[in-house]
Amino acid sequence: QLFMKKYFFKKVYYIKLIICGLLTISYSCDNFVEIEQPNSQLITESVYRDAATANAAMTDIYAQMREQGLITGKINGLSCLLGTYADELISFEDGIYTTAPFYSNTLSPSMTYISNIWNRTYSQIYAVNAVIEGVENSTALSQDVKKQLKGEALFLRSFLHFHLVNLYGDVPYITTTDYNKNKNAVRINSTEVNQKVINDLKDAASLLGKTYSQSDRIRPNRSAVQSVLARVYLYNNNYEEAQTMASAVLNEKSLYSIGTNLNTVFLKDSPATIWQLSAGPNGANTYQGATFIFQAGPPSRVSLTESLITQFETNDLRKTSWIKTVTNGNNKWYHPFKYKQNNNTAVTQENSVVLRLEEQYLIRAEARAMQGELNGAVEDLNVIRNRAGLSGTTAVSHNDILKAIEHERRVELFSEFGHRFFDLKRWNQLENVLGTKTGWNRTDSLWPLPLSEMNSNPFLTPQNPGY
Repeated sequence: QLFMKKYFFKKVYYIKLIICGLLTISYSCDNFVEIEQPNSQLITESVYRDAATANAAMTDIYAQMREQGLITGKINGLSCLLGTYADELISFEDGIYTTAPFYSNTLSPSMTYISNIWNRTYSQIYAVNAVIEGVENSTALSQDVKKQLKGEALFLRSFLHFHLVNLYGDVPYITTTDYNKNKNAVRINSTEVNQKVINDLKDAASLLGKTYSQSDRIRPNRSAVQSVLARVYLYNNNYEEAQTMASAVLNEKSLYSIGTNLNTVFLKDSPATIWQLSAGPNGANTYQGATFIFQAGPPSRVSLTESLITQFETNDLRKTSWIKTVTNGNNKWYHPFKYKQNNNTAVTQENSVVLRLEEQYLIRAEARAMQGELNGAVEDLNVIRNRAGLSGTTAVSHNDILKAIEHERRVELFSEFGHRFFDLKRWNQLENVLGTKTGWNRTDSLWPLPLSEMNSNPFLTPQNPGY
């Protein structure tokens, strides 16, 4: 059975690279260290003899990310899993193959959702490494095509590892498709992982240009790289560099702007979007809409917590534009309404926005505040507040401005890829905020490593504390 899994993935993956521009084939791989090099390199070499097939290989990775793993908009992506794990979402599901264990903080190393995130992410990392190696070995592709593809691949490799290290702590940083190296990959400490993330992002920024290779912003440009760099620096308390990177993006005023209509922020042509995932074929819309929207209560999956709802100030347009109330006459439930389409439409209206300009204002505000640039921090904060129909912040002191920024991040970025959990974690507030949550333990700041992975690779031990 193991041989067949290896053989199936090995053959299908390389064939898939050639035809992925025409259709998407779903596949599974139980363990990223099971991925072996094919006996013949002819298929992979042929992919990188032509710009069209090489770009199709890259495009298919984005499709994989949309369908499975960290940033899928499905119920098993970080938006739902970390939303219920923190204090954004209530889970109405039941059973170990749902969001219920995340809501009750009863995770275990054998859980499918835990192993899926790990396996899917490392499979995607393997795919980007295949692109990097294919591009580097190609003698047919132009230098411009090589730079674009390698820059995108390095961007994705760093982006994926950055999320893994924030979820699992020390993790392997995989930079090759070599089976013999990957099968015994060792965990490296978080500091080293973050430095490798930064190095990959810097390399990506040097390769990618200011303009997008496609008009719909589903292929990242230099600003997308700088946006993630700003986040990484912020998370690692390098506030000067976080400010520099955020400013580099915010200064691209010919590319990006924040509109006044909150209902257009998540449309596919929003000028605030820095990078988004295509929803799929024309007429498809995001998985987020299908996952979050419900018409009657009680919900079958998840709803927003009352504690989040009460955080919105009077007249905050985000509450009326981005949250929908559902009632049965006796009870009320709330669902995210950032994405407003939960079915196909004649033409695609919404793609999955991964990076947007508003976060960069909040990153720079926090970075400025931490460096004592309080007036600049307030200016950035008020850009977000004013767009939401609110007056400028009344915060004056350093601590009050930081609290105001924390508040704005909560009501601006809710239900987007786990921002709330990651924020609480880096602010050392997990215990204060989630300590009264049923099932919460101090060690829940990290997820358990998948048991199947640890059984396959003894170099992944020890297990994270508490599991």
